[in-house]
Amino acid sequence: MKIPYVTLVLLTLLISCKKQIGDNIVENSKNEILKVEGEFAEMAQKEGIKKAFLFYAAEDAVLMRGKKMIKGKKSLQSYFEENSNSDKKVSLTWKPDFVEVSNSGDLGYTYGKYVFRSTDSLGVVITDEGFFHTVWKKQNNGDWRFVWD
Repeated sequence: MKIPYVTLVLLTLLISCKKQIGDNIVENSKNEILKVEGEFAEMAQKEGIKKAFLFYAAEDAVLMRGKKMIKGKKSLQSYFEENSNSDKKVSLTWKPDFVEVSNSGDLGYTYGKYVFRSTDSLGVVITDEGFFHTVWKKQNNGDWRFVWD
């Protein structure tokens, strides 16, 4: 009679430990993504949008710009070169309002508001505000890189 009771207690402890470990993985991953998202935004401000996007993109990343999908890091490079704003002063700022992560802790997404500003050679400032959605994937080396933006 005692064996089933002991087994039940051990099983209950194992299940609760597994849930706690899973919760820790999710919370740690959320914090990691928010940190990387902040570093990404900071790099875009300090070192330029192109450099930041190419650094934080996974090899198979996809950008949706207007009605165009840009697939793969090499295509991203070409896109940024073709759409250079060399004649304008530009800035892109954003901050996530929400982050969610898979139970396995290797895939997550963020969304929030962004502001893109450009100043042309005549000093005219154009502002575009909207919402972003980024999907993040943990790479084999442990780094987070975006796979969709």
